[in-house]
Amino acid sequence: MSLLEALRLALESIWANRLRSFLTLLGVIIGIAAIIATFAVIQGLNAYVSDKLSNLGKGVFTVQRVGLITNRQEFLDAVRKNRKLLPFDAREIALRCDSVSAVAWEVHATVDLKRGNDELRACDIGGITPKILEIEPFDVAEGRILAEHEEQAAASVAFVGHDVAERLFPGVDPVGKELAVRGHALQIVGVAVKKGSFLGFSQDNFVKIPYSLHTKLFGAHRSINISVQAADSERMEEAMDDVRSVLRAHHRLRPNQPDDFSYTTAEGINSLWRTMTATLFSVAIFVVGISLVVGGVVIMNIMLVSVVERTREIGVRKAVGARQRDIERQFLIEAVLLSCLGGAIGILIAWGIAAVLAANTPLPAQFPAWAPLAAFAICTLIGVLSGLHPAKKAARLDPIEALRTE
Repeated sequence: MSLLEALRLALESIWANRLRSFLTLLGVIIGIAAIIATFAVIQGLNAYVSDKLSNLGKGVFTVQRVGLITNRQEFLDAVRKNRKLLPFDAREIALRCDSVSAVAWEVHATVDLKRGNDELRACDIGGITPKILEIEPFDVAEGRILAEHEEQAAASVAFVGHDVAERLFPGVDPVGKELAVRGHALQIVGVAVKKGSFLGFSQDNFVKIPYSLHTKLFGAHRSINISVQAADSERMEEAMDDVRSVLRAHHRLRPNQPDDFSYTTAEGINSLWRTMTATLFSVAIFVVGISLVVGGVVIMNIMLVSVVERTREIGVRKAVGARQRDIERQFLIEAVLLSCLGGAIGILIAWGIAAVLAANTPLPAQFPAWAPLAAFAICTLIGVLSGLHPAKKAARLDPIEALRTE
């Protein structure tokens, strides 16, 4: 029997029992669709984090009192043990680290903003030294960034995010207009390019003001985040070591004491995020794998039923010259084809899910290009494992006994 003939017979058998075949494939369909859709979301999130959240700039890293924390206890321990970082720390880095080309710092507070009947809640008010807008990627849509002399004079000026401009100044150019923060009038000098949201959280809900003004409005008791740009982006590790030496000396830490500060780099953010998503995907694979195993068992069961139903057909085929391997190949191809049809339907469903999520939700899902090949490989394996026993059972039937079957 040729391969084409075996495929034709398998398709005829599946088509003759369309409803039963579809119900048989539900486990495979759900499993393949769930795996690919999950990976599409994770792949989209990884690309988004790499492009947006971890884009600190070339050769840039930050020094913080509390770095990347994965649980509440770590945060509490870091707050208790680590000293606050102060502007003097940043000035020491700029003065003593030859491997560093630029140093700036920022401190944060959160307030609700209101202008007339328009309100914006939980807005991040960042007190910055102007050079931070050169080190970190804040692109300007309108106006300009803050100037150095405005920091020195604690000028009442602000550089705002897209949400602030859109929500509090609808339909008008906000540059040159005033915005009140804690009763203090600030003149808007620039608006940042829109970054969009991440998992429903806006990245454009911020106001940047001079650090000197921020201390007047919110006090000087907050720990700062120090942004550092290496003189040579290829030697960022050397710059980080120099900064570490300066801060440890300034904080008077003994050699056996751990650092009381943390670094954040683009690679560190990406690494942490990928570790988290890899764990999530591993759990998803385990859960969805159960569905695939169930799907394989159902295919095996249906194929065994099919062997019983077609016993007389098998006897006739053997009587006219079909060999054992022909019968075995016929049923094995049918099981593989059945499983691959389920995989094809699962791929289409996963593609649709990814498209709908990307278009209508904050999840930046990306359908993986390798998904069809991987899905068909998995389905082929499931089909072979599920169809092998029924195929061998069919091939071993005695033709005389099979022909007696009614």
